[in-house]
Amino acid sequence: MKKVLFILFNFLTITAMAQTTGRFEVHNLGNFRLHVYYTNDALGDASYIIEGKDALVTMEQPLFKVNVTEFDAYLSRLGKPVEKRITDYHVGGTGSHDVIMAEGMAEFTKGEIYGGMMKGFAQAFGDALTEMPTGRTSEVAFGTTQTWAGVDFEFRHGAVSDFPGASILIGGKAYYTHWTPAKAHVSHLQISSPAAIDAEISEAENSLASGAELFIGEHGGAATRDAVEFKISYLKKMKELLSDNGSAQDFVDAMKQAWPGLPGEAGLENLCKALYK
Repeated sequence: MKKVLFILFNFLTITAMAQTTGRFEVHNLGNFRLHVYYTNDALGDASYIIEGKDALVTMEQPLFKVNVTEFDAYLSRLGKPVEKRITDYHVGGTGSHDVIMAEGMAEFTKGEIYGGMMKGFAQAFGDALTEMPTGRTSEVAFGTTQTWAGVDFEFRHGAVSDFPGASILIGGKAYYTHWTPAKAHVSHLQISSPAAIDAEISEAENSLASGAELFIGEHGGAATRDAVEFKISYLKKMKELLSDNGSAQDFVDAMKQAWPGLPGEAGLENLCKALYK
Protein backbone atom coordinates (compact mmCIF):
# COMPACT_ATOMS: atom_id res chain seq x y z
CA MET A 1 0.00 0.00 0.00
CA LYS A 2 2.84 2.41 0.80
CA LYS A 3 4.28 1.88 -2.68
CA VAL A 4 0.86 2.50 -4.23
CA LEU A 5 0.46 5.76 -2.31
CA PHE A 6 4.01 6.80 -3.17
CA ILE A 7 3.38 6.34 -6.89
CA LEU A 8 0.04 8.09 -6.75
CA PHE A 9 1.39 11.00 -4.71
CA ASN A 10 4.16 11.64 -7.18
CA PHE A 11 1.84 11.52 -10.16
CA LEU A 12 -0.31 14.13 -8.44
CA THR A 13 2.67 16.45 -7.99
CA ILE A 14 2.73 16.93 -11.78
CA THR A 15 1.34 20.40 -12.45
CA ALA A 16 -1.90 20.40 -14.41
CA MET A 17 -1.04 22.66 -17.32
CA ALA A 18 -3.22 24.07 -20.08
CA GLN A 19 -3.35 21.52 -22.87
CA THR A 20 -1.90 22.54 -26.21
CA THR A 21 -1.75 20.74 -29.51
CA GLY A 22 1.05 18.36 -30.30
CA ARG A 23 3.16 17.58 -33.37
CA PHE A 24 3.77 14.65 -35.68
CA GLU A 25 6.95 13.29 -37.22
CA VAL A 26 7.25 10.42 -39.70
CA HIS A 27 9.95 7.75 -40.03
CA ASN A 28 10.21 5.60 -43.16
CA LEU A 29 11.24 2.09 -42.06
CA GLY A 30 11.17 -0.02 -45.20
CA ASN A 31 7.82 -1.71 -45.63
CA PHE A 32 6.06 0.62 -43.18
CA ARG A 33 6.01 4.18 -41.94
CA LEU A 34 5.99 5.09 -38.26
CA HIS A 35 4.08 8.25 -37.34
CA VAL A 36 5.12 9.61 -33.94
CA TYR A 37 2.68 11.97 -32.21
CA TYR A 38 4.22 14.11 -29.48
CA THR A 39 1.15 15.14 -27.49
CA ASN A 40 2.83 17.97 -25.56
CA ASP A 41 0.60 16.97 -22.65
CA ALA A 42 1.36 17.26 -18.94
CA LEU A 43 2.59 13.66 -18.78
CA GLY A 44 5.02 13.80 -21.71
CA ASP A 45 3.09 11.08 -23.58
CA ALA A 46 3.59 9.99 -27.17
CA SER A 47 1.24 8.05 -29.45
CA TYR A 48 2.00 6.08 -32.60
CA ILE A 49 0.56 5.06 -35.95
CA ILE A 50 2.13 2.21 -37.89
CA GLU A 51 1.24 2.63 -41.55
CA GLY A 52 1.39 -0.45 -43.76
CA LYS A 53 0.59 -0.61 -47.45
CA ASP A 54 -3.17 -0.98 -47.02
CA ALA A 55 -3.96 -0.49 -43.31
CA LEU A 56 -2.96 1.17 -40.05
CA VAL A 57 -2.22 0.12 -36.48
CA THR A 58 -2.33 2.61 -33.61
CA MET A 59 -0.46 2.37 -30.32
CA GLU A 60 -1.05 4.22 -27.06
CA GLN A 61 -3.73 6.64 -28.23
CA PRO A 62 -3.82 9.97 -26.32
CA LEU A 63 -5.47 10.52 -22.95
CA PHE A 64 -6.39 14.22 -23.17
CA LYS A 65 -9.37 15.42 -25.22
CA VAL A 66 -7.51 18.03 -27.24
CA ASN A 67 -4.94 15.44 -28.27
CA VAL A 68 -7.55 12.80 -29.05
CA THR A 69 -9.20 15.23 -31.47
CA GLU A 70 -5.92 16.08 -33.16
CA PHE A 71 -4.77 12.46 -33.34
CA ASP A 72 -8.08 11.22 -34.75
CA ALA A 73 -8.11 13.94 -37.41
CA TYR A 74 -4.58 13.03 -38.52
CA LEU A 75 -5.50 9.34 -38.51
CA SER A 76 -8.48 10.04 -40.75
CA ARG A 77 -6.37 12.00 -43.24
CA LEU A 78 -4.16 8.97 -43.84
CA GLY A 79 -7.13 7.43 -45.65
CA LYS A 80 -6.58 3.82 -44.61
CA PRO A 81 -8.57 1.56 -42.27
CA VAL A 82 -7.31 0.97 -38.74
CA GLU A 83 -6.78 -2.78 -38.43
CA LYS A 84 -5.79 -2.87 -34.74
CA ARG A 85 -5.42 -0.51 -31.79
CA ILE A 86 -2.80 -1.48 -29.23
CA THR A 87 -3.05 -0.31 -25.62
CA ASP A 88 0.19 -1.41 -24.03
CA TYR A 89 1.23 0.58 -20.96
CA HIS A 90 -1.43 3.31 -20.97
CA VAL A 91 -5.17 3.35 -21.48
CA GLY A 92 -6.14 6.19 -23.82
CA GLY A 93 -8.83 7.66 -26.00
CA THR A 94 -9.77 4.63 -28.08
CA GLY A 95 -13.48 5.21 -27.42
CA SER A 96 -15.71 2.27 -28.39
CA HIS A 97 -13.06 0.65 -30.61
CA ASP A 98 -11.72 -2.79 -29.68
CA VAL A 99 -8.17 -2.82 -28.33
CA ILE A 100 -5.26 -5.22 -27.97
CA MET A 101 -3.33 -5.62 -24.69
CA ALA A 102 -0.49 -7.85 -23.57
CA GLU A 103 -1.62 -10.73 -21.36
CA GLY A 104 -2.34 -9.59 -17.80
CA MET A 105 -2.40 -5.87 -18.52
CA ALA A 106 -6.18 -5.63 -18.85
CA GLU A 107 -6.66 -6.98 -15.33
CA PHE A 108 -3.86 -4.78 -14.00
CA THR A 109 -5.59 -1.62 -15.25
CA LYS A 110 -8.54 -2.50 -13.01
CA GLY A 111 -6.38 -2.96 -9.92
CA GLU A 112 -5.33 -0.74 -7.04
CA ILE A 113 -2.13 0.68 -8.53
CA TYR A 114 -3.35 1.58 -12.00
CA GLY A 115 -6.86 2.40 -10.83
CA GLY A 116 -5.47 4.69 -8.16
CA MET A 117 -3.26 6.39 -10.71
CA MET A 118 -6.24 7.07 -13.00
CA LYS A 119 -8.29 8.46 -10.10
CA GLY A 120 -5.38 10.77 -9.38
CA PHE A 121 -5.33 11.95 -12.98
CA ALA A 122 -9.07 12.61 -12.83
CA GLN A 123 -8.59 14.76 -9.74
CA ALA A 124 -5.63 16.62 -11.22
CA PHE A 125 -6.87 17.19 -14.77
CA GLY A 126 -10.66 16.93 -14.51
CA ASP A 127 -12.62 17.50 -17.70
CA ALA A 128 -9.45 17.74 -19.82
CA LEU A 129 -9.27 13.92 -19.82
CA THR A 130 -11.12 11.96 -22.47
CA GLU A 131 -13.78 9.39 -21.62
CA MET A 132 -12.44 5.96 -20.69
CA PRO A 133 -12.57 3.26 -23.39
CA THR A 134 -15.63 1.06 -23.74
CA GLY A 135 -14.45 -1.30 -26.49
CA ARG A 136 -13.72 -5.01 -26.12
CA THR A 137 -10.20 -6.02 -25.06
CA SER A 138 -8.27 -8.96 -26.52
CA GLU A 139 -4.98 -10.15 -25.07
CA VAL A 140 -1.79 -11.20 -26.85
CA ALA A 141 0.53 -13.76 -25.28
CA PHE A 142 4.13 -12.83 -24.56
CA GLY A 143 6.61 -14.52 -26.87
CA THR A 144 4.29 -14.38 -29.86
CA THR A 145 4.46 -12.41 -33.09
CA GLN A 146 1.33 -10.94 -34.65
CA THR A 147 1.09 -9.53 -38.17
CA TRP A 148 -1.19 -6.54 -38.67
CA ALA A 149 -1.24 -4.11 -41.60
CA GLY A 150 1.45 -6.29 -43.15
CA VAL A 151 3.87 -5.54 -40.28
CA ASP A 152 5.14 -7.96 -37.61
CA PHE A 153 4.63 -7.07 -33.95
CA GLU A 154 6.74 -9.22 -31.60
CA PHE A 155 5.43 -9.09 -28.02
CA ARG A 156 8.20 -9.47 -25.43
CA HIS A 157 8.17 -9.07 -21.67
CA GLY A 158 8.98 -5.53 -20.58
CA ALA A 159 11.17 -4.59 -17.61
CA VAL A 160 10.23 -6.78 -14.64
CA SER A 161 10.02 -3.72 -12.36
CA ASP A 162 7.38 -2.04 -14.51
CA PHE A 163 3.68 -2.50 -15.28
CA PRO A 164 2.96 -5.87 -16.98
CA GLY A 165 3.02 -4.31 -20.45
CA ALA A 166 5.04 -5.54 -23.40
CA SER A 167 8.17 -4.42 -25.14
CA ILE A 168 7.19 -4.67 -28.79
CA LEU A 169 9.58 -5.09 -31.72
CA ILE A 170 7.80 -3.58 -34.71
CA GLY A 171 8.79 -4.76 -38.17
CA GLY A 172 12.26 -5.57 -36.86
CA LYS A 173 13.03 -1.84 -36.99
CA ALA A 174 11.35 -0.06 -34.06
CA TYR A 175 11.52 -1.19 -30.42
CA TYR A 176 8.76 0.05 -28.13
CA THR A 177 9.15 0.24 -24.34
CA HIS A 178 7.33 2.20 -21.64
CA TRP A 179 10.02 4.90 -21.48
CA THR A 180 11.96 6.22 -24.46
CA PRO A 181 15.70 6.19 -23.70
CA ALA A 182 17.06 9.72 -23.40
CA LYS A 183 20.29 11.51 -22.62
CA ALA A 184 18.89 12.87 -19.39
CA HIS A 185 18.49 11.91 -15.74
CA VAL A 186 15.83 9.23 -15.33
CA SER A 187 12.52 9.81 -13.60
CA HIS A 188 11.74 8.39 -10.17
CA LEU A 189 8.61 6.96 -11.81
CA GLN A 190 10.84 4.78 -14.00
CA ILE A 191 13.49 3.92 -11.41
CA SER A 192 11.30 3.45 -8.35
CA SER A 193 13.66 1.16 -6.38
CA PRO A 194 17.26 -0.13 -6.48
CA ALA A 195 16.01 -3.35 -8.10
CA ALA A 196 14.54 -1.30 -10.95
CA ILE A 197 18.04 -0.21 -11.98
CA ASP A 198 19.04 -3.78 -12.87
CA ALA A 199 15.67 -4.42 -14.53
CA GLU A 200 16.01 -1.37 -16.76
CA ILE A 201 19.62 -2.21 -17.67
CA SER A 202 18.55 -5.70 -18.69
CA GLU A 203 15.67 -4.41 -20.81
CA ALA A 204 17.84 -1.76 -22.48
CA GLU A 205 20.42 -4.41 -23.38
CA ASN A 206 17.62 -6.57 -24.81
CA SER A 207 16.44 -3.68 -26.94
CA LEU A 208 19.92 -3.14 -28.41
CA ALA A 209 20.26 -6.86 -29.15
CA SER A 210 16.98 -6.78 -31.10
CA GLY A 211 18.65 -5.11 -34.06
CA ALA A 212 16.17 -2.21 -34.03
CA GLU A 213 17.25 1.16 -35.37
CA LEU A 214 14.61 3.29 -33.69
CA PHE A 215 13.59 3.19 -30.01
CA ILE A 216 10.22 4.55 -28.96
CA GLY A 217 8.18 4.79 -25.77
CA GLU A 218 4.97 6.00 -24.20
CA HIS A 219 6.95 8.79 -22.53
CA GLY A 220 9.38 10.62 -24.79
CA GLY A 221 8.81 9.76 -28.46
CA ALA A 222 11.60 8.41 -30.70
CA ALA A 223 15.36 7.99 -30.16
CA THR A 224 18.30 6.23 -31.79
CA ARG A 225 20.77 3.60 -30.57
CA ASP A 226 23.13 6.12 -28.99
CA ALA A 227 20.42 7.08 -26.49
CA VAL A 228 20.06 3.42 -25.45
CA GLU A 229 23.83 3.08 -25.09
CA PHE A 230 23.87 6.21 -22.92
CA LYS A 231 21.04 4.85 -20.78
CA ILE A 232 22.92 1.61 -20.09
CA SER A 233 26.16 3.36 -19.10
CA TYR A 234 24.21 5.91 -17.04
CA LEU A 235 22.31 3.24 -15.08
CA LYS A 236 25.46 1.20 -14.44
CA LYS A 237 27.18 4.30 -13.07
CA MET A 238 24.08 5.13 -11.01
CA LYS A 239 24.19 1.66 -9.46
CA GLU A 240 27.84 2.20 -8.57
CA LEU A 241 27.16 5.61 -7.02
CA LEU A 242 24.22 4.24 -5.05
CA SER A 243 26.50 1.61 -3.55
CA ASP A 244 29.26 4.13 -2.77
CA ASN A 245 27.08 6.80 -1.13
CA GLY A 246 25.27 6.15 2.13
CA SER A 247 23.17 9.29 2.16
CA ALA A 248 20.71 10.70 -0.33
CA GLN A 249 22.47 14.07 -0.48
CA ASP A 250 25.85 12.47 -1.18
CA PHE A 251 24.22 10.48 -3.97
CA VAL A 252 22.69 13.63 -5.51
CA ASP A 253 26.03 15.41 -5.36
CA ALA A 254 27.79 12.44 -6.96
CA MET A 255 25.20 12.22 -9.74
CA LYS A 256 25.60 15.93 -10.53
CA GLN A 257 29.38 15.58 -10.54
CA ALA A 258 29.23 12.55 -12.84
CA TRP A 259 26.97 14.32 -15.37
CA PRO A 260 27.33 18.11 -14.93
CA GLY A 261 24.51 19.97 -16.63
CA LEU A 262 22.63 16.85 -17.74
CA PRO A 263 18.93 17.64 -18.25
CA GLY A 264 16.63 16.50 -15.45
CA GLU A 265 18.77 17.51 -12.46
CA ALA A 266 15.70 18.88 -10.68
CA GLY A 267 14.28 15.37 -10.52
CA LEU A 268 17.21 13.92 -8.57
CA GLU A 269 15.61 14.76 -5.24
CA ASN A 270 12.55 12.65 -6.04
CA LEU A 271 14.80 9.91 -7.40
CA CYS A 272 16.58 9.80 -4.03
CA LYS A 273 13.26 9.41 -2.24
CA ALA A 274 12.64 6.28 -4.29
CA LEU A 275 16.13 4.83 -3.86
CA TYR A 276 16.74 5.69 -0.18
CA LYS A 277 13.35 4.88 1.31
